[in-house]
Amino acid sequence: MREFTNPPLASAPRVGGLADAVFDHALEDPVRVVLGRKGADGTWRDVTSAEFRDEVLALAKGLLARGVRFGDRVAIMCRTRYEWTLFDFALWTVGAQVVPVYPTSSAEQVFWMLHDAEVTAAMVEHEDHAMTIGSVVDRLPLLRCLWQLDEDAVRELGEAGRDLDDEVVHRHRRAVTPDSVATVIYTSGTTGRPKGCVLTHANFMFEVDTVIRRWEPVFHSKRGDEASTLLFLPLAHVFGRMVQVAAVRGRVKLGHQPSLSAAELLPDLAAFRPTFFLAVPYIFEKVFNAARRKAEREGRTGPFDKAVEVAVKYADAMEAKAFGTGPGPSTALRMQHQLFDKLVYAKVRETMGGRVRHAMSGGSGMDRRLGLFFAGAGVTVFEGYGLTESSAAATANPPERTRYGTVGQAVPGTTVHIADDGEVWLSGPHVFQGYLNDPKATDAALHDGWLATGDLGALDEDGYLTITGRKKEILVTSGGKSVSPAQLEERVRDHPLVAQCLVVGNDRPYVAALVTLDAEAVDHWLAMRDKPRPTPADLVRDPDLETEVRRAVVAANTLVSQAESIRTFRILAHQFTEEHGLLTPSLKLKRKAIEQAYADEVAALYP
Repeated sequence: MREFTNPPLASAPRVGGLADAVFDHALEDPVRVVLGRKGADGTWRDVTSAEFRDEVLALAKGLLARGVRFGDRVAIMCRTRYEWTLFDFALWTVGAQVVPVYPTSSAEQVFWMLHDAEVTAAMVEHEDHAMTIGSVVDRLPLLRCLWQLDEDAVRELGEAGRDLDDEVVHRHRRAVTPDSVATVIYTSGTTGRPKGCVLTHANFMFEVDTVIRRWEPVFHSKRGDEASTLLFLPLAHVFGRMVQVAAVRGRVKLGHQPSLSAAELLPDLAAFRPTFFLAVPYIFEKVFNAARRKAEREGRTGPFDKAVEVAVKYADAMEAKAFGTGPGPSTALRMQHQLFDKLVYAKVRETMGGRVRHAMSGGSGMDRRLGLFFAGAGVTVFEGYGLTESSAAATANPPERTRYGTVGQAVPGTTVHIADDGEVWLSGPHVFQGYLNDPKATDAALHDGWLATGDLGALDEDGYLTITGRKKEILVTSGGKSVSPAQLEERVRDHPLVAQCLVVGNDRPYVAALVTLDAEAVDHWLAMRDKPRPTPADLVRDPDLETEVRRAVVAANTLVSQAESIRTFRILAHQFTEEHGLLTPSLKLKRKAIEQAYADEVAALYP
């Protein structure tokens, strides 16, 4: 199949903007709990729709009092927290355009985005962020205001707008139309300088209303309960932003967590107890690997691995039944599954808060076997695919017929087309307006309403999309063999000891790889074998460790022909990090930068 169209469920909005939902919901149901806010003492406090409206209104008045005007662009540089959502909706209330900035951005990255977007004001989280902007402020003549959250910026702005009449705010809000620009989100810059994606209120409203209409049943852990989600994705990324807007428009109780580290995230999952959440594959890998390490420490590796096999087989059989290609799990398999649900699966679910039965995954590809395991363990993960340019999800697996290992079908109202060269093209009301101040890049991306994604993929007979790689990341060996590195890298990363994998081989005689290690997994591996902790340089030369990584490489090579296989690899002593310029803020590999930084190691792979 070369093209698949899914009929729309939600119509494109004709009036209004994103902030209207805050005021409408408060009017209709003022005591409904819409957000959870974590206090300094670690306890969660409920926020009603009326309380949130009042906070948004007060902040909007303060922004107007401090000179923010309709159409102004205002930057937010902050981790995922309650105040980001508050500022987003206050700025949208007065018709301003939000420019999100990753809190880890360098001074030059910050300068480029604020300069390119002609930002007039900025909100930052703390002094370090303020100093980052301060170091380039002399080159930002349009920047008039800088507010700092930990210096009580919300209270300060509330005081500033206290005497302003509410109607002034509402006049601004009523002037916002679906075609008004809501946000300019800068791409991660894996292949060059970040580009500002211009997204309108209509883009987001169509996207989230479609997701709510199609996937609303999966927001609940059981019929009739209150839907809630804990957002821990960065709000500077379009995926996290979509979750935020969908929660507010869909009346899903929303909590915020600023850290992806297990030590901070897992306690908040246990306390907040969401009914579903949205994440990247990395999170699901961490949950699985932590569960397996715990079983190994307790001497229960055998039973755990058996439980994994049963979960995978059970979910595989259920998938086959859904597609009419099998009868479903056998009686014996059902009995085994029921036993392990009490012994293993319930404990895995408990680490995610205990109530989660559904989750959504995006940002990168998820291994089919991992998806089957979670489904068999009672948490169905709906994998999807999208870009900043498509306002997040363009495809996703439907609730009733999930095909694991794919990114699903086009979301309702979207068409997916596979071009002659294998590139994925998208069309729908969620596709962006273009790149800010960059008509050349806009013309290259948009073709008569079609978005050329730069990703390679294939549609199966039912319209399910599988992403196979990136056009710009295809390697061509000196023998003329084209190799897509993504599937090889993902399979090597399936090994619990592996943190990252970069496949190389462009203009070289064969394919090779650089591999980094997961520190937590390595510590566990050493402890289970009574090995002392060596220096990083000695660790990467450990023959037992090399054997483990070789197994991961051999497993990856089963996916491709011999000419495309990884012939050799090098284990590195340190991970690729954003701080060293080797990862984007969304944790994607910067291939050219890594190959330059490790030029000697790459050269050693080709003696």
